This record gives sequence, structure tokens and C-alpha cells, in this order.
Amino acid sequence: MRALLLASAMLTVIGGQAFAADAVGLGPAAHDWSGVYVGGHLGYGFGKTDATYNLPNTPAIRGTQDYDVDGFLGGVQIGYDYQVNSAVLGIEADISGADIKGHSDEVNVGGGDVYDTKVDWFGSMRARAGYAFGSTLVYGTGGLAIGGVENQYLDGPADSYSEKNTKIGWTIGAGLEQAITDHWSANAEYRYVDLRDQTINYAPNSNTTFDNTFSTVRIGMNYKF
Repeated sequence: MRALLLASAMLTVIGGQAFAADAVGLGPAAHDWSGVYVGGHLGYGFGKTDATYNLPNTPAIRGTQDYDVDGFLGGVQIGYDYQVNSAVLGIEADISGADIKGHSDEVNVGGGDVYDTKVDWFGSMRARAGYAFGSTLVYGTGGLAIGGVENQYLDGPADSYSEKNTKIGWTIGAGLEQAITDHWSANAEYRYVDLRDQTINYAPNSNTTFDNTFSTVRIGMNYKF
């Protein structure tokens, strides 16, 4: 719900000017969305990580902690759109530096055991498909996601176990882009990112599996050549 509220607010701000023109009967201004573009973005990532502790030979010993992760992100994107009448199809690649992180409450109260997660970068290669209302483009997007994820188990004050890897998963979302001039546009976008599970093995019969999912909301500017 928080993701939808944040995305809705951002889309309203960027799209408000264009829809105001319709409201007074001016209609949307014509704009050609076809071409190569580059740009930058800033945003915020947030979500919950589920960490599941497992002893396969002892089914009774199993526990799950879920904890919040959040933080800021920023990066660059490059893409290409092709417009046919009001339909706009394209492809976009992006990469972001990030500080999306969080940690659990104590796994065993008083023992100091906690779980940690950090995403320090991620990127994607996605298709875009949308509908242009003149200078306003509403679109959906989805495709491959990749990112650097570190999951850690702090076993009391003395020991820690961690896995830090480049993970490959998927992402899906939607956005709104508003042309400002023939070359410049501003956009807002919501995406859900799944960088897949990661498991820390402590011993042959002991491990914790982390799911690495989060949402992002971001605003950006593009320059179309």
C-alpha cells in the first residue's frame, strides 16, 4: 500500500500539468516519442526481507524473521522508444548505486543474534510498452534485474556468517513520463524487484535462506536525441 501511495503522488505531480491542459479544453500537445534517450534518476527503495532458519534433520527447529529494508538510490539510464500512432514500444537499461539495508530483531532474545541485508547496487534490462496522450506517456515495464546483495547472520558478539553475491532476478512496474520540450522529459516510476533467494550455510545441516525483494519509487529526467 505504501508503494502505491508514493508512486501515485509522484505520478500526479509530474502529470498534473499535462492533464490541466485537457481540463480547459486545449487537448494534449503533440510529441514524437521515437528515438534514443539518456538520463538520470533518484529514488527510494523499501520492502521486507524474510530470513528462514533451517535444520533439515530436525524439522521442529525452524524459524522465520521478517524485517524492514530501506534506503536511497540514484543512477543513470539509456533507452530507445518507437512510436506507432499512440502506441509506444521501447527498451531501457539502467544502473543504480544504492544504500538499501536493514536488520532483524534478535533471533534469540538476549543472545545478540541478528540478520542483516544490504543492497549496494542494482540494474535492469527491460521492455517498455505504453500509450501516449500527446506529450504524456503512461507505460508498463518489466524484464531482467541484477544486483549486489549481502546477507549476514551475526551469531552473538563473536561469530558472523555472510554471503555477498551478484544476484540475477526480475523486475516489473509502471510509470508516467511527461515531455517538457522536444528533447527533455521528466518521469516517475514504481518498480518491484526480486533478486532471488540467497542461503548462508553454517554447517552441513544448518542454514538460513534470505529472500531479497524490495520496491522502488523514483523520479528522473531524460534527454532524447
